[in-house]
Amino acid sequence: MADVQEIEQMLAEALSAVESAATPQEIDDIRIRHLSRKGYITSILKSLKDLPVEKRKKIGAAANKARSALESSIKAAQERLASVKGISTLDPTLPGIASPVGALHPITTVMNRLCESFERMGFAIARGPDVETDYYNFEALNFPPDHPARDMQDTFYIEGEKVLRTHTTPVQARVLEKMKPPMKIIMPGKCYRNETISARAHCIFHQVDGFLVDEGVTMADLKGALYAFCKDFFGEDVRLKFRTSFFPFTEPSAEMDISCFLCKGKGCPLCKHYGWLEILGCGMIDPNVLALAGHDPEKYTGYAFGIGVERIAMLKYGITDIRLFYENDVRFIRQFRS
Repeated sequence: MADVQEIEQMLAEALSAVESAATPQEIDDIRIRHLSRKGYITSILKSLKDLPVEKRKKIGAAANKARSALESSIKAAQERLASVKGISTLDPTLPGIASPVGALHPITTVMNRLCESFERMGFAIARGPDVETDYYNFEALNFPPDHPARDMQDTFYIEGEKVLRTHTTPVQARVLEKMKPPMKIIMPGKCYRNETISARAHCIFHQVDGFLVDEGVTMADLKGALYAFCKDFFGEDVRLKFRTSFFPFTEPSAEMDISCFLCKGKGCPLCKHYGWLEILGCGMIDPNVLALAGHDPEKYTGYAFGIGVERIAMLKYGITDIRLFYENDVRFIRQFRS
């Protein structure tokens, strides 16, 4: 038979166990061990009849006090755990569950990378509105109202003289009006054209346009800047080729190809067995564009270029369908987690 000291020691240990219990099951185990029909305190109370009167009073009082204190402690612990939702499933010994890690959209990644490359060459960034006036989208860039080149760009017309910009070059026209040479600017942004959506074309796309205006700027300066960009972005072993082209706001105009980085110029399905990949259009800013912005074309010259971000992203990541960029499929985006 336990004495008073043993009962008090048992009570202290039991109360400590109840206080540190983290789940209802742990508390119930303590209740069963001490207060059930075969529990420790119950067994003491059942055996009191065999003790002398004096000892029975002391042991009985200590056992009843222990039972009452333990019952109160267990009830308080049960209420405490019940007030915390989900605590019954908490096991502090289990490893934590990591939060899902997001990823930048490949278009964002490529656009940031393009901007960083030109910023290192001293270009500043300028931005403009997506909803543009007909004047800045066309006329200020040498597209008069009856110019046949307007047919090259299927435009979303809104109301009045407003359009969804078909390129980011209108930002160039706005900057030319506000600033004085020298100017060295890149203009990233979203563009819109009324085109049939397919694996190779979309009504929404992104561009990074750029231009430089100063005294004595030549085609050699343009080629030097684009050569430095391609070496930085595609690698030192890339080769470049310029082809003559036409854009209303540049004269002369050109398109630039790079050697296919997949087959190294030997020919493959990516480059249609040509060995070269078109990546951008460029040229010297037409004197009319400078004059419309209030700059003397006899004193100042400049170059401009425009890079299609989706085109670069598709080449960089080997993507064959431009629609994947706009379907918001998380499985697709997760592939570009760095």
